[in-house]
Amino acid sequence: MTKKEVFSSDHEGLLKAVDCVEKNLVSCKIKGKELRRAMLTAEEAFASLIEQADEDSTISMKLRSFQGNVSIEFISHGKEFDPVSSMDKFTSIDVDDTEAGNVSQNAIRSILLNAFTDRIRYDHRNGVNRIKMRAVKSRQSFLWQTLGAMIAAILVGFIFSRFAPGVFNKGLNTYCLVPVKTMYMNALKMCVAPVVFFSIISCVVQFSDLRELGRIGGKVFFSYLFTTVVAVGVGLGVYFLMQPGGAMATSAAADVASVTSKIGDISILDTIINIVPSDIISPFLQSNMLQLIFMAILAGVAVGMIGQYSHMLREIIGACNDLFLMIITLIIRVMPIAVFCSMCSMMLELGIDTIISVMGMFGTFLVGLLCMMLVYCLILAVFGRMNPIPFIKKYAPTMLQVFSTASSNASIPLNMQACEKKLGISASVYSLSIPLGATINMDGTCIHLAVFSLALAKVYGVDISGAAILSLVVSIIVLSMGAPGIPGSGLICLSVILTQIGVPIEAIGIVMGVDSLAGMFRTMSNCLGDVAITTVVAKSEKKIDMDIYRG
Repeated sequence: MTKKEVFSSDHEGLLKAVDCVEKNLVSCKIKGKELRRAMLTAEEAFASLIEQADEDSTISMKLRSFQGNVSIEFISHGKEFDPVSSMDKFTSIDVDDTEAGNVSQNAIRSILLNAFTDRIRYDHRNGVNRIKMRAVKSRQSFLWQTLGAMIAAILVGFIFSRFAPGVFNKGLNTYCLVPVKTMYMNALKMCVAPVVFFSIISCVVQFSDLRELGRIGGKVFFSYLFTTVVAVGVGLGVYFLMQPGGAMATSAAADVASVTSKIGDISILDTIINIVPSDIISPFLQSNMLQLIFMAILAGVAVGMIGQYSHMLREIIGACNDLFLMIITLIIRVMPIAVFCSMCSMMLELGIDTIISVMGMFGTFLVGLLCMMLVYCLILAVFGRMNPIPFIKKYAPTMLQVFSTASSNASIPLNMQACEKKLGISASVYSLSIPLGATINMDGTCIHLAVFSLALAKVYGVDISGAAILSLVVSIIVLSMGAPGIPGSGLICLSVILTQIGVPIEAIGIVMGVDSLAGMFRTMSNCLGDVAITTVVAKSEKKIDMDIYRG
């Protein structure tokens, strides 16, 4: 919706403009503090244009509303000026505590600086001043943009796969969709290592008492271990309840050399030994989360012990942490484009028929994830003594975002933002728990390994029972903790499990086609578990703002 109005550049025009803005904002269902701040900012912007306007000129206003976002633009002929810098010298006042009619013009400008400086854009060209302000930013608009991109990608991918020539689809996927998706994922991965490193150091240096750090770390670790065991149990339970798998053409197995070549021996001993890196650079180059966490904790403890340089280093580390979080914020803004390319590419590569062929296994896997979501709600309600409904509502948009990344590591910055801005969790908790969870808490992966390994064993007639199931459970737990949080890691772990239980490795080919889709769901469940445990631990430590959580 777009509305245009023209007003005179005088006091009467100001009053009419303010009245018009108010009526339009109310019609857009804007109210409360957002309405008052938008009104005050619009009034100040219009008044500043009056001061600089040419004689007898008019001021036009354009108000646009789309998906809950409302922007206002004022345009007039006049001299060039800076409407924002003039506010810099004033101090802040809470708009709720002071009536607009009883405060000075300086105080009003102070309010606007704190509330709207980042929302105001000024431009002067060819003797024309333009002030554009984003009056209201919808909290759900990004969710709808991402969801719309997913739906559009599925429709476009389905239509192209059915009606477009195969050569065209291959070219579109190879030279357009995959490059965009790859560049976006690379941009996210580029920031993962520094975000984890600096956020954990920033977290550790906040603790004057290292016993508090150990207490929080212990709670996080054992909570993750508990949910991992529960997830394996859920995976086994839904498999034996639904019994997927059966007669299937094993000729569907594809070339799995690219997967089996990546299989390595994964053991608890190797995982523990590899926590300590042999150099400083490799953990950053390889995005080795356990090594980065070790280095960051060690550095954080050391920063607090070096005396006169501690304060300076804390400021530098905090600045680096803010820098990379801001870079992540900029990258996330273009996520709908990456989501469209990723989903459309998947549809062109796999097609509907391939997905339907293993729908039994995949459906069982989804039921397991749904059960695990209920487990998280119970954990929040029983151990955290919190209503899980606000948690689900507030984390739902982030779940959609991490779904498209298919990478727990790449989702670390998204989860940190959700913890701080949506759930009100202190950085002293989430800066430690989220990177640690992306490394060792893979509940979705546990369910995936349990369901698909048993189902493929059934396809190939391999009987799994008794001691073999116990061995399977232990292997899944170890693999989930040692698995990298990157796309494709599920296939590598599944290959190890199948080899252990005596299923031909070629069985991977049956489910390889839908692993990219399964990886998205695994990531979503993994990240949901990380944030749920972080919320419970933060509540137990009284490091969560319950007003933000409930609001």
